[in-house]
Amino acid sequence: MNTVQKIEHWGDVHHPVWLDVVRIVLGLIILSKGIAFISDTGAQKDWLLQSNGFQFSGFAMLIIHLVAFAHLMGGLLITIGLVTRFAAVVQIPILLGAVFFVNIWRGFSPLNSELWLSILVLFLLILFWVVGSGRYSLDYWMKTHRSR
Repeated sequence: MNTVQKIEHWGDVHHPVWLDVVRIVLGLIILSKGIAFISDTGAQKDWLLQSNGFQFSGFAMLIIHLVAFAHLMGGLLITIGLVTRFAAVVQIPILLGAVFFVNIWRGFSPLNSELWLSILVLFLLILFWVVGSGRYSLDYWMKTHRSR
């Protein structure tokens, strides 16, 4: 077994049931952020053009739509527990950008709830990248019902 397979096996063996509830809540949070991105693209575009110095509004809109699509699909996949590790890995670069480029300029004050939420979600994504989806997921169901 290589290192990745050992980590996946360890994550599958050491997965308490309460982590499934955390995974579902995490997926719903990411899904709701994707819905928020789609519902207010104009404000997101204005913010990107002002803060990061994008010259082309088309590029800003492309980034907004890619992030929204990744959040919608990733949040759904994490919630139902289908290819959870892959969905978490796809979300990690987005959350790194949210922590280091979007939310950190407001400071580490307790009032900056978006920064703390982004840090918490980033930590949880890394956790579920290691431990996987758990017993109450489509991954587990497909693995146990493969012979049928």
